[in-house]
Amino acid sequence: MGKHCSNDSTTVTILSKSIVTPNQKSTLDNLKLSISDLNMLCCHYIQKGCLFTVPSLPSEKLIPHIINSLSKTLSIFPPLAGRLVTDSDGYIYITCNDAGVDFIHAMATQFTITDILSPSDVHQAFKEFFPFHRKINHTAHFSPILAVQVTSLADGIFIGVAVSHAVTDGSTLWNFFNTFADVSRGVTDFQRLPDFRRESILMSKIAVQLPEGEIKVSFDADAPLRERIFSFSRESIQKLKDTVNYHRVSPREDCVIEMISKFRNDPTVMSPVAFETTEISSFQSLCALMWRCVTRARKLEGSKMTTFRMAVNIRSRLEPKLPQYYFGNAIQSIATYASVRDVVDNDLTWCAEQLNKSVKEYDNATVY
Repeated sequence: MGKHCSNDSTTVTILSKSIVTPNQKSTLDNLKLSISDLNMLCCHYIQKGCLFTVPSLPSEKLIPHIINSLSKTLSIFPPLAGRLVTDSDGYIYITCNDAGVDFIHAMATQFTITDILSPSDVHQAFKEFFPFHRKINHTAHFSPILAVQVTSLADGIFIGVAVSHAVTDGSTLWNFFNTFADVSRGVTDFQRLPDFRRESILMSKIAVQLPEGEIKVSFDADAPLRERIFSFSRESIQKLKDTVNYHRVSPREDCVIEMISKFRNDPTVMSPVAFETTEISSFQSLCALMWRCVTRARKLEGSKMTTFRMAVNIRSRLEPKLPQYYFGNAIQSIATYASVRDVVDNDLTWCAEQLNKSVKEYDNATVY
């Protein structure tokens, strides 16, 4: 019998719940949490998901296939099937004990994909498509580090994943998700194997001191929050990027950039000269737009200071560099500061340049 979970606006029916373990026994030793991992202990689990149209397999074959693929993927990522442990000295580790992850099969067939995506605000149903809503990362000591929920809709499925942020960052989680997809498709030659080594500057000899009693997040999780969806087409993003970069390039520089582009696309040119371009990315261009729009909407005094923060992957910024697929948290926050007046009065290119400068200057010395 299905278990019903409901609120005022939606009903999701839990059809089944099980523990999925790796299909091969783990041989990994305990993995000590790094400084970056420990910083996340009092935060909520990461929640990510993908929405798909109706798959070709019927549900009675699809769910066993997903479970089997998940089991195989956990053998590649054994820490996700483990638990957190704290030793007598206060150090926290991931024990790769194959305890398993939660797997939930749910149904919300009263919703179509259009129902979920068409509103301008995030649909109320979404929070029920994810397991472990508002779960504290520290609780992975006595409950699964990872949980996967497959929710069937009228014309599609949603696969939601929740993972303890004290164990992984977004880069590691998406590597897991992409590997999960590869396994599901029958891929056996994996190109993105996680690296579990712990010899880096991120490791600390100091044990973390946690507060007594119940561990809570440092913000008011019940504060009113509106989650709005902003959609940007590929064409609009490209136009935005072109606009930002057009105003930064002189005619002479424009010719150089065009020449570089031709060199890079010409297969007959084996070793082109290594030019350094200063092109601002699509992401930074979009961030600049959001920074200006939000600052204008807040209607603050011009002298007030405003801050824009971006998460940055520091794997390639450290010296020596971390492996590209280092398993764990390797992110830090980059803050860019400017007065309200500067953000509002200057053009979009100026805002994008400030963000670009902050990212460029975030090097090994800054990380330390």
